[in-house]
Order: sequence, then structure tokens, then C-alpha cells
Amino acid sequence: MPEPAQTHNLNVVSLTQLIGPADLAEEVPITEKAQQTVVAAREEVKAVLSGKDRRLLVVIGPCSIHDVEGAYEYAERLVKLRDELKDRLCIVMRVYFEKPRTTLGWKGLINDPHLDGSFDMDRGIRLAREVLIRVNELGLPAGTEFLEPITPQYIADLVSWAAIGARTTESQTHRQMASGLSMPVGYKNGTDGSLQVAIDAMLSAQSGHHFLGIDDHGRTCVVSTRGNPWGHAILRGGRGKPNYSPENVADAARRLSDAGLNPGVMIDCSHANSEKQHERQEVVFNSLIEQRVARARGAAVAGAGATRPFITGTMIESNLEEGAQKLPDVKPGEEVRNRLKHGVSITDACIGWSKTEQMLRDGYARLGEMS
Repeated sequence: MPEPAQTHNLNVVSLTQLIGPADLAEEVPITEKAQQTVVAAREEVKAVLSGKDRRLLVVIGPCSIHDVEGAYEYAERLVKLRDELKDRLCIVMRVYFEKPRTTLGWKGLINDPHLDGSFDMDRGIRLAREVLIRVNELGLPAGTEFLEPITPQYIADLVSWAAIGARTTESQTHRQMASGLSMPVGYKNGTDGSLQVAIDAMLSAQSGHHFLGIDDHGRTCVVSTRGNPWGHAILRGGRGKPNYSPENVADAARRLSDAGLNPGVMIDCSHANSEKQHERQEVVFNSLIEQRVARARGAAVAGAGATRPFITGTMIESNLEEGAQKLPDVKPGEEVRNRLKHGVSITDACIGWSKTEQMLRDGYARLGEMS
């Protein structure tokens, strides 16, 4: 008798067990200071999204974290700006560990922490948790995009704001995952510019779901959620066209309101809105600031000074140094970090620190005209 043909794992090279979320949390525990930062920041973000807090939510930081020391240096600078500008800006550091790729490329610190194709994910997930704890201990809240559906079990207790990206907003898996997240979640419009996918995602995620996932010990389980009511839309443009104009914003607010959703939107200053030119993020930022000021003035003239702003937040890609650099091709085990420029992104190009300071201070001053 011929042996039966194999039908299982034909294209799987190996399976490597990963530490369970509870075991990692025990090895790298959340500190009291970090916990306080997360709890307080989540309430701040909710207040901004609901209109109770009139500040502008600003999620700003590197496109992705690839150098933890550079991330700490950036965080130490940003927390000073957060404290200085806190009466008009609610600043959250962008701390992204997972990067969706259109085809191929480096997928982020969790996936490949050594940047050499060794894919030491056990080390990557530990590093991510360590970075988040250290950032939060400064009193600086962190925001991230969740890409892999099991990642939140490892680091979500340290995240104050989350995003579902343009490539995954339409995914049922990510909508289900978002329904169980403990922090406010922003949903980007699709890569084609479609807002409807974000609207559908918000409607889906605010309801409860039942789906397959893992528990705190890494065991496969059925996850039952109650739904996440703190969703909001992020306008990032699409197909090379921006969507941050007053007309785009008003249309988005109307469509969201018609769907029974939060009409406030966040403007992503990067991606299609900046035509993928990092220096043009300033143009987008200046526009959204002017829109907020103009709306406040119009409301004051109309005798409705408490009218909620359509634009409640913004995202900015910023790093210690401007621009981007290409990750060198190396073999697993080869040293790569000493071949990289310090503080320069290896994914999307970012504005540098001097421009970051100038933009936030200028925006702060302009927002003062709303008072």
C-alpha cells in the first residue's frame, strides 16, 4: 500500500512556541507609575473625543520604533513638550512596533527586533513591553497600531490609544479584536480613500463579538467581548488624494453623524494627505489648526460657543532627525545598527525634532485664539 499523501503544514518550515502573555507580564511587570499614566491618559483621550475636553489630541512620534535608545531619547524630549503645552494639546507618543507592508519589508520591532531577518519574536515582544513601560513611567502616554490579533494580549495594558490601519480597517478579525480593546481606537479610512470602511468598522467594533483568540496563558480560546464604544475615524487620504480640506472634514462629520457615530475626526498629517512628502505634514497640520480656529470663531458669532469641533485630533510622523534611511540587506546575526544613522526612520520619512517643536508650539499659539 502506498503511504498516504501528507495534507498538513506543507509550506510550514517550523513552529516556535512563544511565551504566554501572563508569563511575560510577570517577567516584565507594569509599574505603578506606568499604570497611573495609562489610566489617566485613557480618560483624557475619551474626554477629548467626547467634546468634554476642548484640547486637540496629538498622536506624534516615529513612524516605527527600531532603536529603543532613540525611542527613549525622543520620549524624554516629548514629555517636556506635553507638560509645557498641556492646556491646549493632549499629546500621546506614537510607539509603533508592527508595520503592515504592501508587499515585503521590515515588519517592525516585534517581528524582527535585530533588523537582520532572524525574526526573534520572543525578544521582540519583550522589547516592546519594556519600551512601553519606560515611556509611560515618564508620564508620557503611548499610542500604537495593533496589527497581529494576539499582540494586544501582550502589551495592551500599557497602551492609552490604538489605531486600526488603512489596510486592516476592513478586516473582520481586526474589528472583532477592537471590540475587546480597553482603550479608545481610531479607524483609518481605506487606502482607496473610502470612509465607509471606517464607518462600518466603528459600527461593528462597538458591538460585542465572539471569536477565536488566546487567553493570558497563550491557550486557544473563544473570546467574548462587550464592544468598544470609544471609536473614531481617522482621515489619511487615499489613492494619492488628500481628504483634510474643510469640505472633506464636514462631509465626513455628516456621514458619521448620520450613522449614529462620533462626528469628530482625527487628521493623519502623513500618507496620502501629505502626498508621502514628510515636510508637507506641516501644511496639513496648519490647515487643521486653522479649521479648528475658524469653526470656533463661527460658533461664537452664531452664539453657540460650545459647538463641538469636527477635528478632535491629529497624527504626525516625527523623529529625532528628519527623513528616512534604507535598512541594509544583512544576513541573520550580522550587525546592522552601527550602519544606521541615529534617530532616522527606517520606514516612512519623518519630520525632525526642531520642526516638531516649531509645529506644536505654533499650533498651540494659534489654538489660543479659540479662547
